[in-house]
Amino acid sequence: MQAMKVAVVGGGLGGLTAAALLARGGCEVTVYERAKDLGGRARTSGVDGFCFNLGPHALYLAGAAARVLGHLGIRPRGGIPGQRGHSYALRAGQLHTLPRGPVSLMTTDVVGLPGKLELAKLLASLRRLDADALATTSTRDWLGARLSRDDARDVFGSLVRVGTYCADLDALSAQVAVSQLQLALEGNVLYLDGGWRMLVEAVEAAARAAGARVVTSARVEGLVLRDGVVEGLRVADAVHAVDAVVVAGSPADVAALVPEDGHLARDAAEATPVKAATLELGLSRLPRPDAVFALGSDRPWYASVHSAAARLGPEGGAMVHVMKYLGPREPDVSEAELEAVMDTLQPGWREHLVARRYRPGLVVNHLLPRADAGGYGGRPPSQVPHLRGLFRVGDWVGPEGLLADASFASAEAVARVLAPEQRDMPRRAVGA
Repeated sequence: MQAMKVAVVGGGLGGLTAAALLARGGCEVTVYERAKDLGGRARTSGVDGFCFNLGPHALYLAGAAARVLGHLGIRPRGGIPGQRGHSYALRAGQLHTLPRGPVSLMTTDVVGLPGKLELAKLLASLRRLDADALATTSTRDWLGARLSRDDARDVFGSLVRVGTYCADLDALSAQVAVSQLQLALEGNVLYLDGGWRMLVEAVEAAARAAGARVVTSARVEGLVLRDGVVEGLRVADAVHAVDAVVVAGSPADVAALVPEDGHLARDAAEATPVKAATLELGLSRLPRPDAVFALGSDRPWYASVHSAAARLGPEGGAMVHVMKYLGPREPDVSEAELEAVMDTLQPGWREHLVARRYRPGLVVNHLLPRADAGGYGGRPPSQVPHLRGLFRVGDWVGPEGLLADASFASAEAVARVLAPEQRDMPRRAVGA
């Protein structure tokens, strides 16, 4: 029997993972990446000895990404944040103890006693909650029903933001918020040694070892269709006959390959991306070595010294990520505002600055899982229903996972359809 020919458009983590799984399943796979380098938003740049990811990344150890990586025999190396140093809640420009457990919750002054009691009760119940039952409830409405105190809602909201990267709690499905917090409780997260390029290189190696071909600087022009069935892929001036095409990109990337298709165009137009502003800093040392993490309780701030957990720079140096989660209530930010967060957490940091990078509107998720769309269930499936042979992979696809987890889960779903030999892959864990 002749092997199925599959073209994967996009050489980010989702595309490379799909290629590795499909090639292992016996398909003849070619990956086409328009950039000269692989990785997409998982790229890591070396700057003056520091590893600059595209914004702060974390791998959920109990999520779909870790599951699929394990199936591929890839064991990421890094460290779990929060094992050393102090964590803070930033409110009205002042640092307070961040509630991360029973002791810190009882001792912090960022929440009053009534709010502490409410928070303690909700945090203790998180593992038992049925997240799927909250799919059509907004996170803000759910928090309003569970917490009566503003200070308690603010602190819990900061935990939701760090788990989802989303500041629009009015739109975000509570299913997503709760399931992300449950993942963190189940297995924590990992900051990766050497940055996320280490994952990209490992998955690329797995794909190539399985027989996948990888082409970079490839100009993919569109699909060749006949009666709603994929027959080929136009790359530059050539047409390559294929049995299936997997697009690992954004909703707009999928629509661009079939410009006459109204369904795909509408999906792209209606997709609300999640964005953040990021300031990445490489320092020769930390002015305050113990201050390694902060979350804004009254504003959507994030600051984390990733090098406190992972190897991301020269000995003694520090790789720091400062971020503002963007949303309708706070749609933009200035670089000076992010610097002010750093001034509060690490006063005097400018004297030790080696390298920096500012991104005012980084896309961290191509589609916000909205409550009014049914949460995870409202995302499009990996298989395009009306075009046979067209599949999609990404952080906006399928009923499982968020961010990188969704990309890995949707790649796994495609492999189950196109590569029968991959049907022995571990199934999604109950409640994941």
